[in-house]
Amino acid sequence: MSLREKINEQFNAALKSKNKTLISTFRLILAAIKERDIANRTGENKDVIKDPEIIKVLKKMKKQRQDSADLYKKGNRQELLEAEEAEIKIIDTFLPKQLSDEETKKICKQVIESSGAKSIKDMGKIMGLLKQKYSDTIDFSKVNLIVKGLLSQ
Repeated sequence: MSLREKINEQFNAALKSKNKTLISTFRLILAAIKERDIANRTGENKDVIKDPEIIKVLKKMKKQRQDSADLYKKGNRQELLEAEEAEIKIIDTFLPKQLSDEETKKICKQVIESSGAKSIKDMGKIMGLLKQKYSDTIDFSKVNLIVKGLLSQ
């Protein structure tokens, strides 16, 4: 079953259960996917987007909500913060499982050792290698700090 089918199936279940939070979040997800489909149609490829592209859309949506949640937290807007966090949890159910901080640090060490990186100047090369192999499973906002820390030792 494709990711698009899973999202549609859960959206229909949310409609039946009349869960307003789920319904609104699924509508936003489906609208973003549909928007990407339409943008894709104007190019040379006329097909609907596949799972990897849907994952990119979902990651972008999650990042937007995390940014909003941070602002709401700073602004002491608890009800809005809770709404954003609820949407993030729903979006997370469709994203690949992210590696823990310890696993991420271990992978970063391995890539640094295998590439022979010695200083911060090699950071771009390391990030490129990590993105090739682990683009879906690693949070790159954390990787940046971890790699800087490891290279500056």
